[in-house]
Amino acid sequence: MGNRLKGKVAIIVGAGQTPGDTIGNGRAMAVLFAREGAMVMLVDRRLESAMETEGMIKKENGEAFAFKADITKSGDCRAMADACVKRYHQIDILVNNVGIGKGDAGPVKLAEEDWERIFSVNLKGMFLACKYVLPVMEQQGRGSIINISSAAAVCAVSMLAYKTSKAGVNALTHSIAMQYAKKGIRVNAIMPGLMKTSMAIEGISQAKGIDKDELIKMRDKMVPLKGGMGDAWDTAYAALFLASDEAKFITSVVLPVDGGQCAKIG
Repeated sequence: MGNRLKGKVAIIVGAGQTPGDTIGNGRAMAVLFAREGAMVMLVDRRLESAMETEGMIKKENGEAFAFKADITKSGDCRAMADACVKRYHQIDILVNNVGIGKGDAGPVKLAEEDWERIFSVNLKGMFLACKYVLPVMEQQGRGSIINISSAAAVCAVSMLAYKTSKAGVNALTHSIAMQYAKKGIRVNAIMPGLMKTSMAIEGISQAKGIDKDELIKMRDKMVPLKGGMGDAWDTAYAALFLASDEAKFITSVVLPVDGGQCAKIG
């Protein structure tokens, strides 16, 4: 157990995960933050999944509690912030880690309802979570918000709504960071690249009907850095740094955690 986040309270939105062989970004961040001394509120639409994460943390004698919320609903986001303050009396860190891409396609085949659903979860949800947490952080005179974007925001991908919504996450991050810098609130984003997470591997394998092992080999080859794809712990350690006081002079950064994927130009 470390103490890089000792005495801090963190809300992790999307702290459950898609079922699969590997650990997801939200769960890895929650476990790591707790190991480093944070008290963690585990928010997820699927309460049972957040409770699994809670069980993992409590097994290691960490402090956490699961909370059910749909972050596309204003009332749920307000209730989330209120519940955190009621239990822990402060909010030092907010991690927005909810994102979907199911049903996405190019501009002609993409259904309007799928566009709206993806934007609602990926972008509106982040806005609403920030909307209700920011007043608490402003009152405290401190806070760190970390938005999980994607390398898809800047790389060529065929998923129009996902890419555009994640580019919106980067813009949202920049805008809020600049508006709240004088208030002591730092806002940064992480762009994970090709990751060995359940959402990516199981999700894409099922959606495209590709064998899981073949998909892993294919994705590994696309990563410039030796070793192939990253995993959720790579995202988690980047988030830990941005959440901690070690990053006290860093705001409005969009950090690729991608093995060099975003740098492949020319």
